Amino acid sequence: MTEFDVLIVGSGLFGAVFAHECRKAGKKVLVIDRRLHSGGNVYCEDVNGINVHKYGAHIFHTNDRPIWDYVNSFVEFNNYVNSPLAVYKDELYNLPFNMNTFHQLWKVKTPQEAKSIIDKQVAELKINEPRNLEEQALSLVGVDIYEKLIKGYTEKQWGRKASELPAFIIKRLPLRFTYNNNYFNDKYQGIPVGGYNKLTQGLLEGIEVRLGIDFFSAREELSALAETVVFTGQLDEFYHYRHGMLQYRSLRFEHEQLATDNYQGNAVVNYTERDVPYTRIIEHKHFEFGQQSHTVITREYPQEWSRGLEPYYPINDDTNARVYKQYKALADQETNIIFGGRLAEYRYYDMHQVIGSALYQVKQYLKISK
Repeated sequence: MTEFDVLIVGSGLFGAVFAHECRKAGKKVLVIDRRLHSGGNVYCEDVNGINVHKYGAHIFHTNDRPIWDYVNSFVEFNNYVNSPLAVYKDELYNLPFNMNTFHQLWKVKTPQEAKSIIDKQVAELKINEPRNLEEQALSLVGVDIYEKLIKGYTEKQWGRKASELPAFIIKRLPLRFTYNNNYFNDKYQGIPVGGYNKLTQGLLEGIEVRLGIDFFSAREELSALAETVVFTGQLDEFYHYRHGMLQYRSLRFEHEQLATDNYQGNAVVNYTERDVPYTRIIEHKHFEFGQQSHTVITREYPQEWSRGLEPYYPINDDTNARVYKQYKALADQETNIIFGGRLAEYRYYDMHQVIGSALYQVKQYLKISK
């Protein structure tokens, strides 16, 4: 007889939501994680009273009222609005591309003036069928926006020239012809008061969590502990890379504490020049309107992924789609294993999407397991 109903591999949002709903339904749950902390990539580290987003900025946003109410049932969210800035050489621009950006670029004041400049630049390029990301972006926004705010940032992010990247990566580039710096269009947006650990700890309350446990170091013994395994790690690793490795982009973070109360005046500032090695600087205290006398900043460096590094962004090209399809076929044949989350599903998820996926999958599981 097994000791647990469910073994959940990974304590990020998918695993934590799945665990919480199982416990509510009376299931006995064990959560394991290879890291020495729970919470996955939303984990925050307390650095002298500042909640540092250890694995990059996480800003919760959604149009889904039930999911907004769900997360707020564990911790109150503040009214933080994401309004990033972009630095190009000695110039400063508002993001996303809006009338403030266009005024900073061309000194225009009306939407019609901005549209006329963009339309003229696009028409002069005469790009009918974009062959790569560079041509796709140019055909959407023209030369000025592309050269100053897209090209360098994109090439750093992907580690290759924009002219070598497929056009489909940029399907559209939203142009907002209002003076609105709110990056997201979603109705609900904010940061947990006291940091994301409040959310994940609330989800995992009353559940046994074992940290520093690598599932693959004792796979058979751990799987034997429960009737059902919920796996949130890399799908190709689960199957010993038998069809090859799925590819990702990774990130490296450089955290620094500074003896100043305000370093850059904003939570997120992008650096769009190719020659600046990092893509952005995050100043964490501004997520929670902190008034501390010191601050903590993080420089974010994109890098090629290899085994041993954290996989952040799946590379959703045709080659990886074919490889993933083979792994998905194997996963679909499993009877007592559930795969979920950004790594197991090989897709980029916003936080509300991963929570929605977990709620859907746990509902299906609980129906079957009754």
